[in-house]
Amino acid sequence: MEIIPAIDIIDGKCVRLSKGDYNRKTVYAEDPLEVALEFEQAGIRKLHLVDLDGARAKKVINLPVLERIAGNTGLVIDFGGGVQSTEDLQRVFDAGARQVTGGSIAVRNPGLFEQWLQQFGAEKIILGADARKGMVAISGWQEKSERELMEFIAHYASKGVRHVICTDVSKDGMLQGPSVKLYQDLVIKFPNLSIIASGGVSRYEDLEALLATGAAGAIVGKAIYEGRITLKQLSEFSNAY
Repeated sequence: MEIIPAIDIIDGKCVRLSKGDYNRKTVYAEDPLEVALEFEQAGIRKLHLVDLDGARAKKVINLPVLERIAGNTGLVIDFGGGVQSTEDLQRVFDAGARQVTGGSIAVRNPGLFEQWLQQFGAEKIILGADARKGMVAISGWQEKSERELMEFIAHYASKGVRHVICTDVSKDGMLQGPSVKLYQDLVIKFPNLSIIASGGVSRYEDLEALLATGAAGAIVGKAIYEGRITLKQLSEFSNAY
C-alpha cells in the first residue's frame, strides 16, 4: 500500500479543513514547497496536491504552487481541484502534474471525463469519489450530488477507470480514524480497481488497518501536520509494505 501525503492549498498556503468546512481551516505552512521537500527528503515518492480555492471556484487557481513543487522536487504529483475543461487539464499536466483527480467534473460532465480517459489514459486520470452519507459530494465538498457512491464508481469502472480516490468527508480532518468498512466494501466490490483511501487517518495503526482492507494507497494529511504520525514512520511503513 502506497503512502501519499496530502497538501491542500488555500491562498497559496498549506492548510487543512475539518469535514470539508472552509470555515474550519488551519494554516500549517506559508510555503507548500518547504513541506513537499520535507516529504521528499523522508523518502516519500508521491504527493496528493489539492487546490481547494479551485475546487470551490470551479477553476484552477493555485497553478503556481504546482509549478514550484514540480519544478523543485522529484515527487509524482496527483493534482485535483477546479479542473473543469480539457484546457485546464492540459495546463495542469504542463505545470508538472503526473496525474489529475476529477470528481465534480465526473458528476457534472461525464462525457468530458470519459473523453479524458480515452485521450490521456487511465493511468493519468483518477476518479475522485468523495462521499457524504453514501452520496457523492462535489465542489470542494460544498454540494451533495444525486449520485450514489457505489453506482458512481461502478459506472466509471465500466468506462475504463483504474484508479479511485475515495474520501469519507465525515472523517476528513477529524483525526478519529478512517472508514475501514467502506474501503473493505470497495475493494471487494471492485477487485480490479486501485482504491486509494482518504480521510480520518490519525495514527500508525490506522495505516495497518487500511493495509488489511487491500487498499492500494492511503492519503495522509492532518495526522502529519499535527504530529500524530511522523515522516520517519511513514517512510518505514512504505519500505515495509
